[in-house]
Amino acid sequence: VNEIVRRRRAITAEMALRLSRYFGTSAQLWQNLQTQYDLEIASKKIGKKVERAIQPLTRPDLR
Repeated sequence: VNEIVRRRRAITAEMALRLSRYFGTSAQLWQNLQTQYDLEIASKKIGKKVERAIQPLTRPDLR
């Protein structure tokens, strides 16, 4: 747990189950927190590069 708090280790599915049991929450809560953190880090690291490199899919007008 100490390594998770210090951002040295991610919350695995197994750890999410353990934390959910200890704190009386759901494992999904812990997995969602980890996913949100991972996305924030990725966005800060490569977000601008992705925006420049990838064009959104355009759908044809189906009317």
